[in-house]
Amino acid sequence: MGPVSEISAKGDESSRNPSTATANLFEENTYRKVALRLLPLLVVCYIVAYLDRVNIGFAKLQMLADLGFSDTVYAFGASIFFWGYVLFEVPSNLVLHRVGARIWIARILVSWGIASAAIMFTAQIASAIGTSNDMVFYVLRFLLGVCEAGFFPGIVLYLTYWFPADRQTKALGLFVIALPLSLVIGGPVSGGLLHVTNGIMGLNGWQWMLLLEALPAVLLGGVVFLWLDDRPDKARWLTGAERDLVVSQLSVENVHKQHYVRDALKDFRVWTMMGVVFTYNTGFYGLSFWLPTILRDAGVADTFTIGLLTAIPYACGGVVMVLNSRHASRTREYRYHGVVPAVLGGLSLIASAYFAHNIPVSMVFLTISACGIMGLMPIVWSYPGRVLSDTAAAAGIGLINSVGSLSGITGAMISGLALSMTGSVNNGTYVLGLSLLVSAGLIFLVSSRRTSVQTRSALIPATPV
Repeated sequence: MGPVSEISAKGDESSRNPSTATANLFEENTYRKVALRLLPLLVVCYIVAYLDRVNIGFAKLQMLADLGFSDTVYAFGASIFFWGYVLFEVPSNLVLHRVGARIWIARILVSWGIASAAIMFTAQIASAIGTSNDMVFYVLRFLLGVCEAGFFPGIVLYLTYWFPADRQTKALGLFVIALPLSLVIGGPVSGGLLHVTNGIMGLNGWQWMLLLEALPAVLLGGVVFLWLDDRPDKARWLTGAERDLVVSQLSVENVHKQHYVRDALKDFRVWTMMGVVFTYNTGFYGLSFWLPTILRDAGVADTFTIGLLTAIPYACGGVVMVLNSRHASRTREYRYHGVVPAVLGGLSLIASAYFAHNIPVSMVFLTISACGIMGLMPIVWSYPGRVLSDTAAAAGIGLINSVGSLSGITGAMISGLALSMTGSVNNGTYVLGLSLLVSAGLIFLVSSRRTSVQTRSALIPATPV
């Protein structure tokens, strides 16, 4: 049956069963209402979160000279964030599951805003306590990781409380659009702040940038506390019928999932997903932390111009992210929606390093690479919610992101080591590209095993990742 015949058949079915059409419309309107209530605020929070995490790449352009740091000190400081992040990821998600997302996400936002802003006073703190600038820098970056731990996996977990499995990919695609948005916005904003605030009130541009980009996190903590509801059954902005619909669909679906921490730890797919997130994020974090330096080494001197150029790959990546997640949700095919972007991302990252001397050509390949990396993200993160629920979801999602976040260390250090050993940061980019090719293989491996989760309708088969 062709597409036109299928549409016609669906139309005939709806006309013969008006109650079914009404129920489907009610369901679509309910989940649209849920998405409009939750996702805009969560997107803004994630934009601020990621901006505070990677703006150190722009601060590097000035702070190394001010604080007397070498590239090695910077690379270690950038990566040590992830040690705190990794160590507290699973505990944070388990606490969120117990005390509720509203309180815990608000706490995360306020504490990381304070920790991020504190980095601007690295030299002053070092002088006051009689230690070195690099030691204070390491400690503050570690604390920033501790404070932010649990935010991203907490949101992924939180969305499983509101959306059934067959709607999570699209919801996650809309949520993680915050990632390219933060980099599109953050590049020009960070580069501009470095330029226009330098010297105001005796502070350097990188100090003002850290302060002004940290304040929104603290303010958003209050907004989250007032706006979010922990679960659908507590949402007074839903009607009784809407609450019953969401709660009943999630309850039926969760019967077929794994619920306990031990289940998550024994599941082959959870461990494979750790490898997937680790390898693709190695490429992504390496690109995020070092792209400003790559462009500067290629001959772009002005910080604002660097900021504008870094926005191009992420803007295109955001478009691909949404389109790929929507197409995967519509076709219920997840394997190649993850594998193909990973392969394209890896090969393009390698090509960008090969053509590093030619800025326009290199930017084309960097853009394709960013599209590949971002296109696979919502596909990858929809998978845990299709097989886990309750404390298994809290622990499993936290564990996947925890181990995967070690990629922040490798992504930052690979390019740093390449620069110190070979004199060219682009030699590290070859390794980052290879890590994405490994990710493609792991996605194919995990998707070869079918999920055990069943969707709301027994007529809809379980779908592999």
